[in-house]
Amino acid sequence: MPLSFHKMHANGDDFVIVDARNASNPVTSSLARRMGDRNRGVGFNQLAVILDCDDADARLIFWNADGSALDACGSATRGAADRLMRESRVTSIVLRTNRGLLTCERTSAGTISVNMGAPLFDWSEIPLVREMDTAVLPLAGDPAACSMGNPHCTYFVDDVAAVDIATIGPTLETNPLFPLATNVHFVQVIDRKHIRLRIWERGGGIPLGSGSCCCGAAVNGIRRGLLDNSVAVECDGGTVTVQWDGAGSVVLTGPVETSFSGVIPDSQLRAF
Repeated sequence: MPLSFHKMHANGDDFVIVDARNASNPVTSSLARRMGDRNRGVGFNQLAVILDCDDADARLIFWNADGSALDACGSATRGAADRLMRESRVTSIVLRTNRGLLTCERTSAGTISVNMGAPLFDWSEIPLVREMDTAVLPLAGDPAACSMGNPHCTYFVDDVAAVDIATIGPTLETNPLFPLATNVHFVQVIDRKHIRLRIWERGGGIPLGSGSCCCGAAVNGIRRGLLDNSVAVECDGGTVTVQWDGAGSVVLTGPVETSFSGVIPDSQLRAF
């Protein structure tokens, strides 16, 4: 069968939604990799597949553009929630991901808010290669680490514009300390309610934004005592809000938009 998809973005952080409810999941690692190719495919940072679910409105699974799977994607979760809420004409739904059940809501301003679950700090949950203090890693620059369903490593710098992310990002992503590799953040604290964030994304390069990275960066800043519990996170593509009380779940709020919809015909799918 032809494959229908929707290309969306959250402040320029682009992703593709494939709705596979009432059908078998058509997306494989190789198909995700081919669709993610910006020269020969659709192009995206992440892909989310919407599946049927017994205990939630739907289930989501995620792929990176390189064909690797991931457990969390704040931008694509908000995009899927936006589509499903419009379809059902509701302002709140519950989605299941590998992070558990996530409640999503449409705010009065029209943005989408998602409860991303509680951050993880134990070295084995991130994961790291051995036991250590995850608030201050034994790396130059003293970064902090956490997991939002995927690994995050946060550096606090004086000026993000001075960081050569394209050069140092790949090295940090694959540092032996992280057996599953890691997302890398570079955070400049503007004030206690506002940070400037640039990202090297695991399996993706330098995105205009990333929902889970915004959460991880804000969480690490709050646990360091640098930030208040509600933070405006300014990425290259725009700003989202991250709220965390220091103990419970992280709430991510920001805009999503549909760029276009399309169909990949059978002949191309067979070629893929």
